Amino acid sequence: MKIYESLNFIVEAVQSPLVTRKDGGHISISPKTRLDNRTLLEPMIAIELMRLTMLIGEAMTLGLKNRGVDIGRINYQDNGNWGVFRPEGPYLHVHLYGRAKSAEIQKYGEACYFPFPESGFYETFEPLNQDDITEIQMQIDSLLELEKYSLSKWGIK
Repeated sequence: MKIYESLNFIVEAVQSPLVTRKDGGHISISPKTRLDNRTLLEPMIAIELMRLTMLIGEAMTLGLKNRGVDIGRINYQDNGNWGVFRPEGPYLHVHLYGRAKSAEIQKYGEACYFPFPESGFYETFEPLNQDDITEIQMQIDSLLELEKYSLSKWGIK
């Protein structure tokens, strides 16, 4: 489910999350143009991606806390491990994994556990819901008012 879109990226709530909602949730940031990895980004697009990871991570933390998920931190990961087995190969995307202090499966303070999807491990995992997404979008709108996230501050036109 789409949360936000910038000039070159789409931010989505992952519908088959690797971290269930109550453990902190899962959001993905993907470029609109498929790239194998971050070394292929143009410098200004790399800056845009860094800004987005910060903006979305902050909005995710604030928004999910407002929705009763006690986020302690966000893990930012650019993996691509499973893509190596697909004909199209891996592609650049950044995962934001919320880490709730009260997490029961992906426990806070421990490394996340990511077995292959076919294992059945994620079958009961719940994605972020529409109310979560709406709250995160409201936080994005508020944060975009801050100088910290102004495009000019980042040298983005």
